[in-house]
This record gives sequence, structure tokens and C-alpha cells, in this order.
Amino acid sequence: MNDALDEGPFFHGTIADLRAGDFLTAGYRSNYRPEVVMNHIYFTALVDGAGLAAEIAAELAQGGAVPRVYVVEPTGAFENDPNVTDKKFPGNPTRSYRSSAPLKVAGEITHWTRLTPDALQMWRERLTALLSDERGEIIN
Repeated sequence: MNDALDEGPFFHGTIADLRAGDFLTAGYRSNYRPEVVMNHIYFTALVDGAGLAAEIAAELAQGGAVPRVYVVEPTGAFENDPNVTDKKFPGNPTRSYRSSAPLKVAGEITHWTRLTPDALQMWRERLTALLSDERGEIIN
């Protein structure tokens, strides 16, 4: 562990339909850069942060994907997510982490602060800009 601020609980936002006991693993394409296969699985100590990630994943998937938030347990070492820690924001204000070890799903959360229609439209615009900007590097 690398100076992580939190000991849990932790959350992961996705469109995957999972059950308690399932595992989330690295090795899948990035939602933000589909050409990049991710070496880590990402999670946060903020349920609303995971909710935002789930809603963004659903937005990018299109076709009526359902955003889902899971309580997860790291099965190995984890570190602060360098994509949002220090590189872009001092410290770890998003309380975001990543691990190359799987995350075990403990259960599903059904209530988090949902995006308003205006906020969802703002994210659509941000994502369109991000996906077309080659400088939007992912530290993998």
C-alpha cells in the first residue's frame, strides 16, 4: 500500500451485472481510452465517486446500459490512483485507488447521488472532448 488515506469501505462503479463473491479484475479496455487495456482495477472510498464512474460508463456504452455501484474489498496491495492524485490534484481529494490484484464484490449499493440532466449533459460534453484529445493520457 502506498500512503492510502482509507481503509474502506470501498466502492466500484461499472455497468457490469455482478453478484456478491464475484471478482473485478484488471485486463479490460478503458472506458475513456478504448485502445488501452488497463493494468489495474480502480475503486474509491466515496460512494458518489463510484456512482459518477458508473454513470459515465453507462453514458459511454450507450444503448441503455445500467449504472451499478458495488461495495468491493481489495484482495492485494493498492495505491493512490496517479491519474487523479498529484498529477492533476494535490493529495487524493477523490479518494481514488487502484490495484493490480482483483477486487471482491461484497454487495451492491442502489442509492447514490445521481447526476441531474444538466450535469449529465456537461459530462457528455467533457467526455466528447476527452475522447478526442490525444493528450488525455492514462497512467497505466
